[in-house]
Amino acid sequence: MLILILVLAVGFVAFTNGANANFKGVASLYGSGTTTLRTALWWGTATTFAGSIAAAFIAEGLLKKFSGRGIVPDTLIESPEFLAAVAIGAALTSFFATRLGFPVSTTHALVGALMGAGLAGNGTEVHFEALGKNFLFPLFFSPAVAASLGGVSYLILKCLRLAPDHRTRTLDVLHYLSAGAASFARGLNDTPKMAALLLTVPHLDMRWGYLAVAVMIALGGLLDADKVAETLGKKVTAMNPGQGFAASLVTAGLVTTASFHSLPVSTTHVSVGSLLGIGVVTRQAHWRKVVEILVAWVSTVPCGALLAAIAYLMISRV
Repeated sequence: MLILILVLAVGFVAFTNGANANFKGVASLYGSGTTTLRTALWWGTATTFAGSIAAAFIAEGLLKKFSGRGIVPDTLIESPEFLAAVAIGAALTSFFATRLGFPVSTTHALVGALMGAGLAGNGTEVHFEALGKNFLFPLFFSPAVAASLGGVSYLILKCLRLAPDHRTRTLDVLHYLSAGAASFARGLNDTPKMAALLLTVPHLDMRWGYLAVAVMIALGGLLDADKVAETLGKKVTAMNPGQGFAASLVTAGLVTTASFHSLPVSTTHVSVGSLLGIGVVTRQAHWRKVVEILVAWVSTVPCGALLAAIAYLMISRV
């Protein structure tokens, strides 16, 4: 019974991750008018799925990091109740944010859920210093880096005439490729974080675990991404094709680099950060919406922690 709850909970968190995050890599394609929302979403979902499958072969470091070892006692890590509570807490956090149209970090939700379920299960042995060093620091640091690189990259590309304000066929091809690379990197970085919750399922070949997570991420994106897509594509900043290309190039570069160094950055923070950096440079940032997104980001960790703690207390009575 508990194993079934765990598997369903992981499927739920993967679905909500896709709904909230599949558009992040391709938001600039839609926001710049390069293509339609649905076309961008299909492209983002396909390339995210490819990244998810690739993660099964080249992202073992992130799988180990999100197993929870070093953060909570091993007895909890091997407990289906604990892992199911982590998945449920993170999934509900992403679900509520998606309903409101806010792009939040599933990574942050998972970190908060690890903390909350750990406190509920064994509050005296949660290693907060490990959480800060291995998870929270790269997560909070990445938006500032992305914003800086987004603005600087656009100015450099514009000076080199590689990011013209008007559409050209060459620019469109490069934009699609960079947005696809950003989505591929997202799949590469996010999938191991959720697949790690399946490590204790008896006799499960983790390749099938990766595939199951990848499929649920794709379904979530295709069926429930419209609200977040509008926020990312239209409400952070106005942009033209050249600016959109610069943003997707920065997102792809940062998330790919983080994945190969086993750093759990948030594609949400990197994507929004790069868009905001360009919006600051062009003076087209929509600050009211940016502030609303920042409030949602700050709320993600405590929300994930609270929901996971409640889930653990409920599941442990089953």
